[in-house]
Amino acid sequence: MLTVFISYMLMGAFAGVLAGLLGIGGGLVIVPILYFCFTKQGIPHEVMMHLALGTSLATIIFTSISSCIAHNRRGAVRWDIFKSLVVGILIGTFVGTCIASYLSTDFLKAFFGLFLYYVSYQMITGKKPKPSRHVPGAAPMFGIGNIVGIFSSLVGIGGGTLSVPILTWCNVSIHTAIGTAAAIGLPIAISGTAGYIYNGLGVANLPEWSIGYVYLPAMLGIVSMSVITAPWGARLAHSLPVARLKKVFALLLFVVGTRMLWSLF
Repeated sequence: MLTVFISYMLMGAFAGVLAGLLGIGGGLVIVPILYFCFTKQGIPHEVMMHLALGTSLATIIFTSISSCIAHNRRGAVRWDIFKSLVVGILIGTFVGTCIASYLSTDFLKAFFGLFLYYVSYQMITGKKPKPSRHVPGAAPMFGIGNIVGIFSSLVGIGGGTLSVPILTWCNVSIHTAIGTAAAIGLPIAISGTAGYIYNGLGVANLPEWSIGYVYLPAMLGIVSMSVITAPWGARLAHSLPVARLKKVFALLLFVVGTRMLWSLF
C-alpha cells in the first residue's frame, strides 16, 4: 500500500506542476493517469473509469479552494455570475454522476478520449470564441450551469475548459473568466464527488479503501502533492515558453486520447 500511495503522490506532483504551468484543470491529467494506474493495480475494468472520474473530482475540491482564494484576492471572480450558475451546476453535476453510473467504462473511455481531442485542438489552434454578447439572465444561466455540470461530471474536471469559453463569449475578460471558472470548480467538485460516492455505494468489485467511486489512497496522495507543486508551476510559467509547451502538451493529450480509444478495440 505504501508503494501505491507514493506513486499517487508523484502523480499529484506532476499534475500540480502542469496545472500551474499551463493553466489546465487537474482532471485532464489526473483521469487518464488514474485509469492507467488502476489498470496496473488490477482494479476491475467495469468500475475503473467511474473510480477515476469520482476520485479526480474529489481532488479538485481541495485544489479549487486554493485557486479560488488566489483569484479572488486579485478581484478576478465575478460572484454575480457564480451565484447565477451555482444552482444549475450543483443539479447538473449530480445528475451527470447518475447518468455516468449507468454508462459502461468503455463508453466513458470513449467520451473522455474524444474530449481530449477537443481540448488538444483548442490548445494547438488557440481558438477562442469572439465576445459577442452580455451575460444572459437567470433562466439561461441555470441552463448553462446544468450543461457545464453534466459534462464536467462525465469527464471528471472542474469545468474551466467549458466555462471559460462560455464566459469570454459573454464579453467577460479572460482573466475574470479564468478566476470565475476557478470558483465554479468548487461546487462542481463537491456535487460531483457526492454524486460518485452516492452512486458507488454498494457497488461490487470496488477496491479496499474506496468510498463509493472515490479511491481514498489516490485522492490523498494526489492532493498532498498537487497543492504544493501547483505554485511552482505558476512560477515556472513566467520563465518558460508556455505557448510552445501548451502545443507539446496538446500533442500529449492527443496521444493519450488515442490510446484510450484504441484500447476499446
